[in-house]
Amino acid sequence: MSPEQFIGPAEAAGRLGISPKALRLYEARGLVRPVRSEAGWRAYGPAEMARLGEVAALRALGLSLAQIGRLLAGDSAALEPALAAHQLALEAEVRQLAAAIETVRAIRDDLAGGIALPVADLARLARPAGEAVAAFELPWPWGGERFELRDIRPVTYIVGPLGSGKTRFAMRLAEVLPNATFVGLDRDPEAALQTMAADADLALRVEEALCWLVDEGAGPSDALLALLAGLCAGRFETVVVDLIEQGLDHATQEALGAFLRGPQMAGRRLFVMTRSSALLDLAAIGPREAIILCPANHSVPTRVQPYPGAPGYETVASCLGAPEVRARTEGVIAMRPAAGR
Repeated sequence: MSPEQFIGPAEAAGRLGISPKALRLYEARGLVRPVRSEAGWRAYGPAEMARLGEVAALRALGLSLAQIGRLLAGDSAALEPALAAHQLALEAEVRQLAAAIETVRAIRDDLAGGIALPVADLARLARPAGEAVAAFELPWPWGGERFELRDIRPVTYIVGPLGSGKTRFAMRLAEVLPNATFVGLDRDPEAALQTMAADADLALRVEEALCWLVDEGAGPSDALLALLAGLCAGRFETVVVDLIEQGLDHATQEALGAFLRGPQMAGRRLFVMTRSSALLDLAAIGPREAIILCPANHSVPTRVQPYPGAPGYETVASCLGAPEVRARTEGVIAMRPAAGR
């Protein structure tokens, strides 16, 4: 085969819309086997790119890497639950579009009947379908500045250095957003087990999520169980989580990142506070994700676009670190200065 038909990892990842890190992970799991040049460089030909395309498509359906491996080996048992989760995600999008269409229809009926249309209604129609907007005053350490949250994505990461107020910001979001809950750091595995014992539906959702994560490479732990109980509890529209990676090892954090980005949490919007580069991979941010930065100088939190050179991008990157690095500052908190100091 002609060498011109082979491309390197960076170009292969770019063509597929995935990160080079994902490419290495697929290779490590044996899902694709790139050829090697005489110098040892990885290269991808038509057959390898076709396989990568299959893997990327199955990931979009919400399959774990282990499930994909079994499916490619001829075992289709994992496909049904993944398709069911994907169907739920699509149905949620259909409901949002249906609501937007109904709004347009009602406004057109009003116009046909000679009813004047307020400018504010026109402004709402110009926003993306399913957009939610929340406006509120920021808590301490801000000075009561007004904050507006627009275009809420399925997953929003809250990032900031120690003392930036990101926990208070997250708690305030849970207060003002409709049908929202806050999952704090006091995640008790014993309480989670008791709650699941009394709620069969919750126990089933947690079991399904745990099986998916273990397939993805996560290590079962009390911390993961307690977190999943908080993520899956109730029928909340929005879940806000404080330092989501607390107590989780590197592999589990990577698996959890893939879980949050997939269709498994369809119908819910997630705001997760994190400082982990294993969970928030800036090179793999997709259109269903967003980043909010809480700056160290307590200026108003702002959305940061996930590409180098964007305002705030370098600050976000500097707040993130590998779990092994973040373990050095575990338990460190920012102290509020006494009055007058």
